[in-house]
Amino acid sequence: MNFLFESVLKGDKVLDLGCGNGRFYPLLKETQYIGVDPSSELIKIAKEDYPQGEFLVAYGNDLPFEDEYFDKIYSIAVLHHLPSIKSRKELLNEAKRVLKKGGVMILTVWNLEEKTKGEVDVFIPWYGSKGTYFHCFNLKELIQLAKELDFEVIKSGEILIGKKPYSNFYLILKK
Repeated sequence: MNFLFESVLKGDKVLDLGCGNGRFYPLLKETQYIGVDPSSELIKIAKEDYPQGEFLVAYGNDLPFEDEYFDKIYSIAVLHHLPSIKSRKELLNEAKRVLKKGGVMILTVWNLEEKTKGEVDVFIPWYGSKGTYFHCFNLKELIQLAKELDFEVIKSGEILIGKKPYSNFYLILKK
């Protein structure tokens, strides 16, 4: 997955949309990094682990930034948690709003096709919860969603995370 971070330039304004505990900060620390997440608990952990980073509690559909502020946006393993097409489009449209013209958005979603046997929406036990919501994207659906919102798809594919069946679908998009 590290190849998704290779095009980042020192000084780029980068948004980590859905940063969680800040785990990607070390890969982006040479940039003007800002991580946002709706979970105040995860933002607290990110600030403790990476005090030199900038982390804010914010929702992806209502970002506290000016139009065309960021050079790059990363949204790693976020979109599949949003429970409706409306909420997915709101997040992507808001990301597009704060992304500079010609800017790049990199997003990934979990590939759950082999695990869910064709189900589209599932609840999977996650970190002690009885079930966390996941939308089971296929790559074609993900590409179609990006194109509907007028993103240019630069590259798409699947990234193995360990051994099969653990993988993510990814898109590299241009505004």
